[in-house]
Amino acid sequence: MGTVSRETLVELAAEHQLPAGAADQFARLLEALAAEPDPHTTVSDPARAVDVHLRDSLVALAVPALRHVATVVDIGSGAGFPGLPLAVALPAARFDLVESASRKTAVIGRLAAAAELANVRAVHARVEEWARTGDEGARRGVEEWARTGDRASAGGRAAYDIATARAVAPLAVLVEYAAPLLRRGGTLIAWKGSPDADEVEAGSIAAAEVGLEACEPLAVTPYSGARDLHLYLYSKVRDTPAKFPRRPGMPAKRPLGA
Repeated sequence: MGTVSRETLVELAAEHQLPAGAADQFARLLEALAAEPDPHTTVSDPARAVDVHLRDSLVALAVPALRHVATVVDIGSGAGFPGLPLAVALPAARFDLVESASRKTAVIGRLAAAAELANVRAVHARVEEWARTGDEGARRGVEEWARTGDRASAGGRAAYDIATARAVAPLAVLVEYAAPLLRRGGTLIAWKGSPDADEVEAGSIAAAEVGLEACEPLAVTPYSGARDLHLYLYSKVRDTPAKFPRRPGMPAKRPLGA
């Protein structure tokens, strides 16, 4: 198994202008991932994970809107990426990492604890169901969370400034997942390679239906050798109609804009 030097992690933190202590948290995160008996990712070797998980996650910091947010929801977080590295980078923001598989949610919790991330909550839920909770109550809950640190009260519909999604679903599905969770002015950041024109068009059509507006995608190169990677961005410009999201499974089974 490969290793990652402390100097590499210090340089990574400095490159992104991260807070003091970020390099140490990254080291603990990589160490815990390598030791995790049930990682739910094909990449747990630190020598590869520093690129595939850390650098690839942190590339979202190129989106100006992400630097000054209070609340982030990571949709279909898997083993916790991009949510965990971004939580290291943005300690003042509150992160809900939403994952429908209980075993993956447990991994997120263990990795967050190992990295000493007090601003992360692992949420075991279908994203369609999570987006049905709260609404105005969720907004008040997030404000209370920010004031008191009581994470149990936060989450749900219209509660987040940013939604992230990496390797989760086609764009038309992602916008339906994300739109109800975002407050007006919020942004969806979706990690993609080079999707075909049909997927991009379907994403734009679906976005308009759920209150989002497609922005210019951002080409990124998170690490040497990475090719044809993009962040697809959508801004929430209108309230999402109450009928969205549809019941669990429907966004993926019958995508909007298809």
